[in-house]
Amino acid sequence: MRARIVLFGITLAFLFIYGAHSVTITVTNNCPYTIWPGVLTSPPQPQLSNTGFELASTASTSLDVPTPWIGRFWARTGCSTDGSGRFTCATADCGSGQVSCNGNGAVPPASLVEINSVANGGQDFYDISLVDGFNLPVSLAPQGGTGDCTAPSCAANVNAACPEELQVKGSDGGVISCKSACIAFGEDQYCCTGNYNTPETCPPTNYSMFFKSQCPQAYSYPFDDPTSLFSCFGGPNYSITFCP
Repeated sequence: MRARIVLFGITLAFLFIYGAHSVTITVTNNCPYTIWPGVLTSPPQPQLSNTGFELASTASTSLDVPTPWIGRFWARTGCSTDGSGRFTCATADCGSGQVSCNGNGAVPPASLVEINSVANGGQDFYDISLVDGFNLPVSLAPQGGTGDCTAPSCAANVNAACPEELQVKGSDGGVISCKSACIAFGEDQYCCTGNYNTPETCPPTNYSMFFKSQCPQAYSYPFDDPTSLFSCFGGPNYSITFCP
């Protein structure tokens, strides 16, 4: 988290140095059911024109995103509209009451894809984060670009192995998402807050190591940068796949 705040400042600097262009981010649903991806742009940049959409199984949607841009994608599941017309989801709901999230983020637990895309061939940073827990497997692949340009993936069904105290169950009793320890317990030692707000005072816990064992390339807690934050030069496009 701390790294992503610093990166936000870096991107704002690029905003004044370079002219804006855009990248294409393609979202694909490989799950055997419909999902509803959400999109959140970090302020002070305006939200994209598309902040949430329905995506059928095997379907894809592409968004042209002006750069510099910092934001996140996630996918909602188990969504429906009630008799009053309010739209809600069983996991990762954004609380807008609509398919569009309109500047709202995901209610944890949610598997997050975070992208910091700069302009004119600079250095992008990106990651998959389980800091807020897990609801769906997801992968992220830069397309084009130069440098390492690693394509991180969290393909495991974390819900199937989720410790009982972190489980969120659906109406049928099945596990539909897995909380992080911070979300489940709200304690500084798990959230890396208060007296635990440095890498030295907030080492991995048994809970964060569980997530790391399931998805080694994803953030498992806030200070997981060395194995979870990736970069690519040259203004690549991105492909996000749910249930890769």
